[in-house]
Amino acid sequence: MGKKINPLGLRLGTIQSHRSIWFAQSKSYSRSLQEDEKIQYCIYNHVEKNRIISSGLEGKGISHIEIQKKMDLIQVIIYMGSKNSLMESRTRGIDELQTNIQKKEFISVNKRLNIAIIRVAKPYAQPTILAEHIALQLKNRVSFRKAMKSTIELTEQADTKGIQIQIAGRIDGKEIARVEWIREGRVPLQTIRAKIDYCSYTVRTIYGVLGIKIWIFFNEK
Repeated sequence: MGKKINPLGLRLGTIQSHRSIWFAQSKSYSRSLQEDEKIQYCIYNHVEKNRIISSGLEGKGISHIEIQKKMDLIQVIIYMGSKNSLMESRTRGIDELQTNIQKKEFISVNKRLNIAIIRVAKPYAQPTILAEHIALQLKNRVSFRKAMKSTIELTEQADTKGIQIQIAGRIDGKEIARVEWIREGRVPLQTIRAKIDYCSYTVRTIYGVLGIKIWIFFNEK
């Protein structure tokens, strides 16, 4: 069961909370859900266009996005781990991002949009940021084993008890797709009380599309 469903969805309501917090009637639920997806897409696209290369991790640097909706307000919280144009000039960067999202006209006119940025204390413990780190190395034709081992070395700086990395596809340009994985420490996927963070990431290389999955085990509650 632990490998067949999303580990975050398996733990919802116990030790994992929702990242989109709002209530909608059945008639408007689909529209609100599409609104969340479009907001996230605009944020990722904006950060991708304006990203800068920093020391350490590279990429968009977004750990995850939380969306909270009230009667007349949409609160978007962006959790970032690495330096970015949004982090360096928060006021100007956030105003520009809000303007770009409101230009899309998929947000209701009666609602205000408020964006906040929170710096993640331990970026090396965020699976999405680590997946971007692996993806950039694979694009630069670094060996997948070297990329996975270097990522595990990064997690040793954070307070984690285990990590599992899986890469699937035409690895190293081989004709037949395969799955390679590596694990360090404990990753109890079937234990509900285990606090596990997870991400699934797709990277396009010259050989085709590769899928990256990362599980990080912190502790048991």
